[in-house]
Amino acid sequence: MKEYYEENFKKQIVCLYSNGETLADINRRYGIAKSTVKEWVKRYNKCSLIGEEEKELIVLRKKVRQLQIDNDILKQAALILIKM
Repeated sequence: MKEYYEENFKKQIVCLYSNGETLADINRRYGIAKSTVKEWVKRYNKCSLIGEEEKELIVLRKKVRQLQIDNDILKQAALILIKM
């Protein structure tokens, strides 16, 4: 059965790919076939149809993810120092 995706979702996936996400990562995270993502990239020409706000949102989500990882690392380090 063919699955339907909203246009905005497709554009966001294309932008993720264009910003360095691998096809394997996108496939793992969203369950979208690599060939489907490639087709969307061709259609949307690597984010050219995505508004600046959407691009900024994707960048900010990446930064939040990285900050969450950094925060977890610092929490673990604090626990180690407390035990000393």
